[in-house]
Amino acid sequence: MSKIITVDGPSGVGKGTLCQHLCKLTGFHFLDSGAIYRSLAYGAIDQALTENDETKLVELAQTLPVVFKDTKVFYQEKDISLAIRNEDVAAMASKVAAIAPVRAALLQRQKDFAQRPGLVADGRDMGTVVFPHADLKLFLTASARIRAERRVNQLKNQGLTANIDQIIFDIEARDERDRNRSVAPLVPAEDAFEIDTTSLNIEQVVEKAAEIIKQLDIL
Repeated sequence: MSKIITVDGPSGVGKGTLCQHLCKLTGFHFLDSGAIYRSLAYGAIDQALTENDETKLVELAQTLPVVFKDTKVFYQEKDISLAIRNEDVAAMASKVAAIAPVRAALLQRQKDFAQRPGLVADGRDMGTVVFPHADLKLFLTASARIRAERRVNQLKNQGLTANIDQIIFDIEARDERDRNRSVAPLVPAEDAFEIDTTSLNIEQVVEKAAEIIKQLDIL
């Protein structure tokens, strides 16, 4: 049976970067569940669907034409790696993720990523719903302001400008929606190790995670 490490938390806390480091450290496969939901949101926007079009959203989730190749995401063979990172897609992903039948349609697809020698799963409910029996559950947090600053820096590196106050507002609204949804709310698993990344750089976060991996003798 393959080992599983889950890394949950809201956007902008450093989950993706930590997961990439953990994959290198462990040699495990990687599941970016957020990219699956963002791809669904991208498809929904492309088809002019809203969160109220539940039946069509479930149909899209069941047949989602998305493929992951290395660090890139392809939708109907189109590279959408950057497109799924914009705020409109992120907001739609948060909305469709709150729909129970949509989550159910994507659940098995995520479980299928668990293959030997192991899996590092990045998301919001990896340790609570998708892989409740994971060998290690991490939950990252950070203040809304520091997460917004990180997002602004990301956009600047892409040659884009951003309003930090608007991004803070969007982050807080998304957090509120994710924490309070009736299905798979954004909460740490009871047995998760929590790491606040607000004042930590990625090396320090990786070091903390590596210590826990060693402590639990996962490798």
